[in-house]
Amino acid sequence: MPLPVISGTTAAIILALQLILMILVGMHRVQTNTGVGMGDDKDLERKVRRHGNLAENAALFLVVLALAELVGGSAQVLTIVAGAFVVARLSHAFAFGSLTGSHGEEGNKIFVAARVVGAFGTFAAGLFLAGYLLYVIGTA
Repeated sequence: MPLPVISGTTAAIILALQLILMILVGMHRVQTNTGVGMGDDKDLERKVRRHGNLAENAALFLVVLALAELVGGSAQVLTIVAGAFVVARLSHAFAFGSLTGSHGEEGNKIFVAARVVGAFGTFAAGLFLAGYLLYVIGTA
């Protein structure tokens, strides 16, 4: 059985991003003396959602990626879809770096565009991967 190198590499990158986002939430909580909850702090809310949204999407994607790799999916296809997912998650994290991207407040519209790329890219990569796993299983 081949080692899941593509999913392992993707997991390492996503974990690094997750830990960075976690630290940013923690630092904000320390700076504002906010132990639990968010109160009316929109900056804390966007940081918590940025961190949480990655957690909500990454785990299942990584499991399905590993399964597709283990059942013999094409390394080239899996590398492309994993790369698309990482780019989408980075785009989403960038978008939530601003209240324009997270809450639709006035500001540079690049954050809004990055949120669209992040959300759609995550959806598209996940949907493709799910279908691809079924395809690989069906042709095995």
